[in-house]
Amino acid sequence: MTWSILARDPITGTLGAAVATRFFAVGALAIHVEGGVAALATQALINPMYAVQGMPRLRAGERPDDVARSLLAGDAGSLHRQLHILDGQGRMAAYTGADCVGWCGSVRGIDVSVAGNMLAGPEVVERTLTAFEASGGPMAERLLMALEAGEAAGGDKRGKQSAALKVATRDPYPDLDIRADDHPDPLRELRRLYAVSQERFAIFRRFLPGSDSPCGVFDRAVIEAAIARQ
Repeated sequence: MTWSILARDPITGTLGAAVATRFFAVGALAIHVEGGVAALATQALINPMYAVQGMPRLRAGERPDDVARSLLAGDAGSLHRQLHILDGQGRMAAYTGADCVGWCGSVRGIDVSVAGNMLAGPEVVERTLTAFEASGGPMAERLLMALEAGEAAGGDKRGKQSAALKVATRDPYPDLDIRADDHPDPLRELRRLYAVSQERFAIFRRFLPGSDSPCGVFDRAVIEAAIARQ
């Protein structure tokens, strides 16, 4: 019911994930990103426990293949699941259960993985991958362009309803986490939300507490001055 992309910038280490589907609020359950650790997507018949159980193991340095194999082995419904993982070192795992609805499958490149099910055809994931690999600029923009290319190739064969995007650099929580939960054109709405985030939120986010600054910056004058300069 979904296609998603996981990506890593090998220079900055930034991790990102984006997803689109004909299903309500896909961003609430499908994609998970933690800075320096991994990006993970669970889809088809989503199993939210894959992220709950898998992310701590990825945080501990386990290989994506080993984590995926263990998660699937403990799931009686695994034939109905789709899972892919990209960790902070660029290692990947991808699985599509035999009972997922066609078209279903995955493709990968260097530092990028794309997977989908209930799609118009294999060209959806192929063009999503190609568009990402041909793009440049900020991670969020590249993910948006990639999904837009997949949608132009047919996307979810049932239509559109929700989409989501998450990007994380060094912190356990995302730098950007935006969702269109129920919208006639969710990717267009994501692009609008991304543009709004650049007006103020993206600057504000830089001053929040994180891995390199446990208290962050809490001088409002400093924060407002930085926003004004932008």
